[in-house]
Amino acid sequence: MKLFLVLLLAILLLQALVQASALSNEHTNFLANADDEESDMVALSSKHHKKINCKYACAWRCTKASRKNVCHRACKACCHKCHCVPPGTYGHKSACPCYAKLKTHGNKPKCP
Repeated sequence: MKLFLVLLLAILLLQALVQASALSNEHTNFLANADDEESDMVALSSKHHKKINCKYACAWRCTKASRKNVCHRACKACCHKCHCVPPGTYGHKSACPCYAKLKTHGNKPKCP
């Protein structure tokens, strides 16, 4: 009887370890996939706080700006705060409401 209980506990422990390993592998695969090109896409909703590549998104957003360094600095600050950048090089701020709501001390739009 004791041998049966020890064997049963060993099987349950082994099963728990296999499940934990599978969950760990899923988590590792998820983190690895987050670094793929899909993470470079611009997040359109700030609700999900998807990790985006702010450097890439702001580089695209500021391609037509006359003052690129100023645009990049402001855009990166907004991106890090809102976790999104509107698509295109101008406008479309309705796609990222947080980005559109940020203002400077002079009550002007902060984000390009």
